[in-house]
Formats: sequence, structure tokens, C-alpha cells
Amino acid sequence: MNQYLVTAYDYTDDGALSRRMGVRPHHLDGAKELKESGNYVLGGAILNEEGNMIGSVMILQFETEEELEAWKQGEPYITQKIWETVDVKPFRVAAV
Repeated sequence: MNQYLVTAYDYTDDGALSRRMGVRPHHLDGAKELKESGNYVLGGAILNEEGNMIGSVMILQFETEEELEAWKQGEPYITQKIWETVDVKPFRVAAV
């Protein structure tokens, strides 16, 4: 499988954190589905100095670029305007 490092930063408007918290259950449901299908390696929130979530990092794996694109099209943090920027790079988890 091809692995990817996803680094995403949230919008910074006044309602950004509230919007994130409202969409978060849907995002986590999607992450659980990814884990069940073997596409989720790890992930978590990027925090600011106050401990508030301001973005996300995920390591995902897919057989094809089409599967990666399908995930992006359905990811609630993308479709609901939580992540302002999303950077996806090829990645390989070290085998230790």
C-alpha cells in the first residue's frame, strides 16, 4: 500500500473551533472506518499554545491514488470547511 502524510491546518475565523467541534464526531467516525478497512495508520490534532485544536496530522494508506482522492472527497473536515489547507505527501512508516 502507498502511505501518505496528511498535514492540515484549520481556518482561523472566529467560529473555526466551534465548527470543528461540531463536525468532529463525523470526522472520528470516518477515521474509525478507515481503521477498520486498514487505511488508517495514525492521526491526531495539532494544538496551539492554549491547547486548542488548530489542525490535524494523519498517516493513511491506500492501494491507489483514486482511493486517496475518494477519501478526500468524503472527508468531513474538508467538505465542511474545517481544514483551510491540506498537504498530502508520500510517506513511508519506518519498519523497526
